[in-house]
Amino acid sequence: MQIRTTASLRRVVVTGMGTVSPLGNDVDTAFARLKTFENCVMRLPELAGYKGLNTQLACRTSFTRPAEWTRKTTRTMGEVAMYALAATEQAVAQAGLTEEMLQSGRTGVAYGSCSGSIPPLLDFASMMKTGEVANITSGTYIKLMPQTTACNLSVYYKTHGRLVPTGTACTSGSLAIGNAAELIRWGVQDVMIAGGAEEYSPTQIAVFDTLYATSVKNDAPATTPAPYDKDRDGLVIGDGAATFVLEEYEHAKARGATILAEVVGFAETTDGTHVTNPNAETMAYALTGALRDAGIDASAVGYVSGHGTATKAGDVAETSATRAAFGRAVPISSLKSYTGHTLGACGALEAAMTVKSLQTGWYHPTLNLHNVDPACAELDYIAGEGRMMDVEYAMSNNFAFGGVNTSLILRRV
Repeated sequence: MQIRTTASLRRVVVTGMGTVSPLGNDVDTAFARLKTFENCVMRLPELAGYKGLNTQLACRTSFTRPAEWTRKTTRTMGEVAMYALAATEQAVAQAGLTEEMLQSGRTGVAYGSCSGSIPPLLDFASMMKTGEVANITSGTYIKLMPQTTACNLSVYYKTHGRLVPTGTACTSGSLAIGNAAELIRWGVQDVMIAGGAEEYSPTQIAVFDTLYATSVKNDAPATTPAPYDKDRDGLVIGDGAATFVLEEYEHAKARGATILAEVVGFAETTDGTHVTNPNAETMAYALTGALRDAGIDASAVGYVSGHGTATKAGDVAETSATRAAFGRAVPISSLKSYTGHTLGACGALEAAMTVKSLQTGWYHPTLNLHNVDPACAELDYIAGEGRMMDVEYAMSNNFAFGGVNTSLILRRV
């Protein structure tokens, strides 16, 4: 029996990325939008129709189903799976994956969302209310099942490797990337399609609104969310998807693929204390675990892509964990100040923008950050017009309901 050691672990690189997001429906457009320093938050009049809902804000993705997608292609897809497919088509094309590679058994899929598509639930509710099954089709459950993104992508690309559905709320996308990287490192797969997606639904907004965690600056959408700011009043929900193609380094090199970045570290921890209250100590375990996995000292990391939801407790716990892990004022900013909280998509979307920052040397600011909350830990908060930095290693962190914490470390190549 062969025993793998750390020295024998394989390198994992990024060879493709794709996005569908409020910032734009491809990676370059999304990254360019960051330099306008304008968020994607809008007031949605229809939200005022829900009695008891305090916020009327959201960040919406503008998405049109491609004409070449047939009814047969999408009959088992809700909007969340369509977002995932649109982002994945971009990533697969950029990576140059052939049908032979996709269907070889050496390619797998790791993908997730907070939940499946919400509208099909209404069809089941209708059945229970009326006693009729008229609205339920063979695809109804497939659209709403928690593994809908991963399974639909696997069927579309006819992959035969590992399938890893990740439904861990706001860490769904980052956990998918981390799990995919581990499968490649250990030689289980050569290529993985990995990422996360989320579709817009008022029910997603209501979840956080009932916890008094949403922003209610309904008359001033440009001023919110404001992660880490002392006057922040909560998060704004967004939607979208982001996909990575991860590949074993020698495999990518042998076929002449363009390498965008390297995934060098990953860790996941669970709080084990409360399903919604953040725990700074166990958050820090994830960050230090990722550093240990990467085999680097905290001083080597030049930038942190923060979770930065703009909730009172979340920002304080996250920054405290970051300070504890680094022991210094590491540069940090939050993409959610632009996109809102894209839930299952955020980990992958934020990692994609971090890769672009590593490539270009420009790191986006946290919008609406004017006065750092004294309760937040002492860090180097990037504000204003962003910052040019020479960074080799960057960290991307996410934290989720259920007490799930993830940390990815990406390396510039």
